[in-house]
Order: sequence, then C-alpha cells, then structure tokens
Amino acid sequence: MYRSVLQPSNTVPVANDLALAQRGLPRRKALSLAVASLLSLACAQAAAQAGQGADAASSPAADASDRTEVVTVTATRRREPIRDVPLRVETISTEALERSGAASLTDYVGSLPGVHVESDGGPGRGQVNIRGVGVGGLSAPTVGIYIDDVAFGSSTGFVGEAVSSLDLSLLDLHHVELLRGPQGTLYGAGAMGGLLKYVTNDPDPSGLSGKAGVAVRQSRKGALGHTEHAVINAPLSEGVAALRVAAFNEHDGGFLRAVGPAAGKHVNDGDTRGMRLSVLLDPSSKLRMRLTATQQDIERDGTVIAQYDARTGQPLHGDLTQFLYRPEPYSIRTGVLSGTVEYEMGWARLNVIASSQRFKAKTALDATDIVGGEGLNFAGLDNDTKLRKRSAEVRLTSSRGPIEWLAGYYHTKETGSRYQRLFAQLPDNSEMDFVTSGQPSTFQENAVYGDITWNPSAEWSVTVGARNARNRQLYGTVTNGVKDFESGGKEGSKTYLATVRYSIDKTSSVYFRAASGYRPGGPNPPALDQDGSVVPGAPLTFDADELWSYEVGYKADLMDRRLFLELALFDIRWDKLQQPVAFGVTTLTGNAGKAESKGLELALRYKVNDDFSVDGSLAWTDAKLTEDAPALGQSGARLPNTAKVSASINARYDFDLAGKRAWAGAGVRRVGQRNAGFDSPQTSIPYFSVPGYTLVDAQLGVDVDGWEVGAFVRNLTDKRALSGADTALTAFGGPLRATPVQPRTVGLSVARAF
Repeated sequence: MYRSVLQPSNTVPVANDLALAQRGLPRRKALSLAVASLLSLACAQAAAQAGQGADAASSPAADASDRTEVVTVTATRRREPIRDVPLRVETISTEALERSGAASLTDYVGSLPGVHVESDGGPGRGQVNIRGVGVGGLSAPTVGIYIDDVAFGSSTGFVGEAVSSLDLSLLDLHHVELLRGPQGTLYGAGAMGGLLKYVTNDPDPSGLSGKAGVAVRQSRKGALGHTEHAVINAPLSEGVAALRVAAFNEHDGGFLRAVGPAAGKHVNDGDTRGMRLSVLLDPSSKLRMRLTATQQDIERDGTVIAQYDARTGQPLHGDLTQFLYRPEPYSIRTGVLSGTVEYEMGWARLNVIASSQRFKAKTALDATDIVGGEGLNFAGLDNDTKLRKRSAEVRLTSSRGPIEWLAGYYHTKETGSRYQRLFAQLPDNSEMDFVTSGQPSTFQENAVYGDITWNPSAEWSVTVGARNARNRQLYGTVTNGVKDFESGGKEGSKTYLATVRYSIDKTSSVYFRAASGYRPGGPNPPALDQDGSVVPGAPLTFDADELWSYEVGYKADLMDRRLFLELALFDIRWDKLQQPVAFGVTTLTGNAGKAESKGLELALRYKVNDDFSVDGSLAWTDAKLTEDAPALGQSGARLPNTAKVSASINARYDFDLAGKRAWAGAGVRRVGQRNAGFDSPQTSIPYFSVPGYTLVDAQLGVDVDGWEVGAFVRNLTDKRALSGADTALTAFGGPLRATPVQPRTVGLSVARAF
C-alpha cells in the first residue's frame, strides 16, 4: 500500500515518491480405491492440460517415513489426526528441515506446491501467498501467521515491514503447519489465503533432556557460514513443572557481490540470533499453564537483490552481482511474550491465551537510480518501522460426542508507526533531506466466533461456523515534521464456514468445504495534485476485500497404510480487490475488480518398505482476474507470482553403515514460469515474466553412538534462477530488482541429544 508522501509497502517502497522527488467393510474399501483411481486420473488430466514440464515446488522437508505416520494437527483449534481434518493441511517436521539445510521461510514453505514466498530482499522480508491469493506487493497479508496460539504481525498494511511473514529460525520447533484456503472463521483478519503456524516444543516435567549442535555451510562464490543451537529441558518439580531454554545463532556467509561506489564481496551476509524461554506448570490432569518468551534478531549487511534488465531478463552487472551507490543493510527485531492456561472441565476444555509482541525494523534502500546521481554521492530511502501488538483470546471446546462445538472471543490492539526519510548525500559528505514522512496508526478488533459439528453416525460429520468481527482504526501522516492528515473509521466483517465429511471406511474419507475470508479496509489520506491541492473525488476510505472458497477433497491410507493420498480441488472467488490507485501525485488504496483461483492439489506418500519411502506432490493453480481492475489489469490477466503447475518428488533410504543407523535422501523440485505484475499500460505493478527452474537437493547422515552427523547439498546443479522479481521501479526507469535462488550450497552438521 502507498500512503501520503512515501509508500509504506516494503516492496521497494519508493515508486511514486521517488517520482515525486524526481469405517471397514469390503464395499467401502472398494469404493475407497475407486475414488483414489478416479481422482488420480483427474489429477493427471489436469496436469496434462496445464502443459508439460510441471511448475514444481517441493518441500525440502519431504521425509516420507515421518509423514506417513499419524500426525496430529492443532491449527484447526482441535487436536485431531491430519487425515481426519476436512481441508488440506501439511505438517513439516523440524528434524527434516534441519537435515535438508533449510535456513529461512523460503526454504520451509516457499517450495511447497501452490505456495509462494514473495521476498523483498532476504530473511524476514517476505509474505506467503497460497493458492494464488495475492496481487503482488507486500500490502496487508493474505496468510495468517501464528506461533502456537499467538497471532503475529500487523492485520493492516499501514505498518510496512510489520506485514511481512514471520521468518522464524529453527528455534526448538516441533513442526510447522500449513493450512490451505481461507481460515477466517477461526483466525479472522488476513487469513483469507490460509494459515502458517509454528508449533514449539512444550517443556517436559518428566526428566532432564537437551540437544546441541553445530553446522557449517558455504555457497558457491560465497563466504563460510555457521550455525550453533542448543536446548535444555529441566524439571522444576518432577511431573509438575519444567523449564525449557533454547538458543540459536546463525551466520550467513552471503553470496552476492557489489560493484560501484559501495563495492564489496558477500554483501548479503549477516546474522540471525534467537532465544526462547518457556515454563510449564502442570499441577493436575485438568490444569495446564505455560509462559513463553521468544526473541529473534535478524541483521543483514545487504539484501538478496540483483538488478536485471526487465526486457531481456538478463543480469545488468554480472552473475550474482548488485550495483550499489550505498549499502542496503537491514535489521528486524521480534519479541513475543505469551501466556496460556488450559483447563479441562469434562464437558468442555477452556483455553485462555494472552500475548504481547514488539516488532522493530530498519531498512535502507539505494534510490540513486531513480532520483538521479548527478551532483550527489547517492540518494537513499531509510525506513524505521515499529509495531506493538497485544491480544487476548478465550475459547471453549466441547468434548467429543454426537454434537461438538467451539466458541471463542478474540481481542487485539495494535499501535504502529513508520518513519521514512528520502535524502541525498552530497559530494562533501553532508546530507540533504528531500522529504520525511511519519505514519502513525492504530488498529483494534473484537470478534466472537464459533462452530458446531453434528456427527449423526460414525461415517458422517457436518460442521457450520461463523465469526463476527468489529474493528476501529486510526491512521495519519506527518510530512516534514508537520501533521497534515489523520482519519479514523469503524468496520464490521463476517466470515462463514461449512464442511461435510464422509468416511468411506476407517482409513479414507471425502469432504466438501465452503469458507470465507477477508482483509480489513481502512482510511486513505487526501489525494494531492502537483501543486499540493486536494484532488476531488478521491476515495477517503477503502473497503475490506472478501473471498469465498469451495473445496472438495479425498484422503486415504491405502495399500495396508503404505500409501497416503490427499487430493483437493478448489475454486476461490475474490471480490473488491484491494490495490494501489493513483490520484494526482498520490497513490491511495482502492477496491476494484474480481479474481478467481481454481486448481487441484495432489500429495502422495508411499512407504515402499521399512527402509525406502517416496514423497511426491503436485499443484495446478489457475489464478486470474475475472473483472477489470484498472490499477492492475484486464479481465483474464493472470495473478502474479503463481505458477500454473508445480510438482516435486523426494526419496529417502534408511540403511546400516558399518553397524550404524544411516540415511540418504534426494529431491527434485521444479517451479514453472510466473508473472511478476500485470501486462497493462495502466497497471501499478508492471509486468515481468519470471522463468521456471528445476533444483536438485540431497542429504546424507549417520548416527554414531548418539552423535548425528549429516551433510547436505542444496541446488546441487548450481542452477541460476529467480525465485521472484519486484517491478515497482521499472515504470520510473529503474532496474528490475530480482531475488536470485541461492547457488549450490554445501553443509555439514553435528548434533547430540541427551
């Protein structure tokens, strides 16, 4: 989103402003196999229609021997096996992530089929896009982010970098959950595309335990990086209370070089440090309390950005090279304090969650190419973003039975600010400000939600749910130290959910799901012309955008539970898209157009035998505008950053090596062509075709008397590719800012648990 003089979006946030500056019967088993065959055939036909060479994306964590087991998920607000959940849910084990060398959010989920992480320069600066629900640019989020039961980040687009998805290090995580499709009923604002949930390990009062490890890694043409991590779990009172402390330190050696006045090697190097302290009190079988504090700091000397020619798609300054007049360092500091109480009352379970979080980010952008470098050393745009968020939630969940229900109340209050400075350094090293802008904002929401499930028989289950939310907002701007605008508003939003699930037998089921989601609207500043006069007719507010998703799916454990199959077909209808709209020399947020995303997703996990397993997945996504959106494109235009077809295959083999337990794994993932922006002269997000690519990863490890020794290679063939591209500056004569895929990276790790 753009606001007033400077744009608070953190995807090259200067476009307009720099321009201004310049259950088990045989019959059921047969039916289950028939459904599997028919749906697999439909999947194959859809993939063939979408074209050969699947746009693939694979989970680096694809560990079939782990994922074919019964996995319990919590993101549905109930504890239930993944195959009983009537929607597409994926869980990624932290152990598998560590073995694969995953180091950031892009590694965790960005290579899953139908999922895109839109990065703006490196770890901590990106948003997750699921099933094509996004129009490009880091505006208000479309995917909810949670740490356990705590919502992270801003619900609006006013706070710049605070709308980025949490890029949490592997800091004593148990697993990561990804829910596809809108989760507005249970999770509210911003979860219209899906939900990403980090699930941490609970302290264990039963005994002393811990784990420590070190790793080294190096990318081709890069510097040496290293990681150290440790966790210790200590009972405070055996069986009653425990303390768990985890610490993490990572140095990224960097792999980009810079030419120009700010030349250097490995300019995107930096550090990520984190710590979590958690105390659990479990005095009885009914009462459980937990207090957790998490802190993470990301510091980078530069961004993972290289300049490309938007017409040819070729790098402007050489392989893995930036041209910089000034460095572009950034830092992101995140702190979350949360407390939970859980009480089993027999007829229902009570959960009370309270949290407080602080977010601070500082970013720097080299703006010389747009402002012009004549008579200057450089021009720059600095951003300082702060967010404080507090939330509280009370939830009752009934016990199991013919009628089950869930009811909750949620409250959140956010206070945000963003300070931006567009300036130049003169030849005598003094500095001159072009413009400064402060953008304070507040957001407060109260919501009640709930659902009810009817289980008329062992085979059938029907759920309906709803959420009613009311928010109050305040947003203002301060230009060059003078307060020039402040506006508030109120808004109400309702979301709904309905699911029907039928168990074909004890190991397979089909389901239908209809659900809605939304993003909050908000106030706009006055639109100004070249002379600073107010432009009449500009929208003073923008509305919430909304969508409905319809999904049918099939889940089954087949072939004596050796094969787990998931298949989902979905159709998402999105209305009143939020988008940047120009009025005079100001860019506001408006609502216009409609979009649809329809597709098919398939996941297969096959355990060939006790030692060998294969994991494959595929997604076909057709996301496009279905009504003209003047600031974006015409009806029929593809939505950005979503490949039509994506697929992956991974294999793992467990074996004995000199009497020691060992394993080896390999995976191939292909990401197909995507559009960055829209091919329209009036668009606010210019077009660029991002080529597809194929990557190969491999892992190898052995357990030697309790010491786990591993090695991994990511991007084995050293493929040059772009994971994404930001076109915001190309309309103003600037270069395309592209994010290259990390070159071949080799790593070694040693860890010991006790």
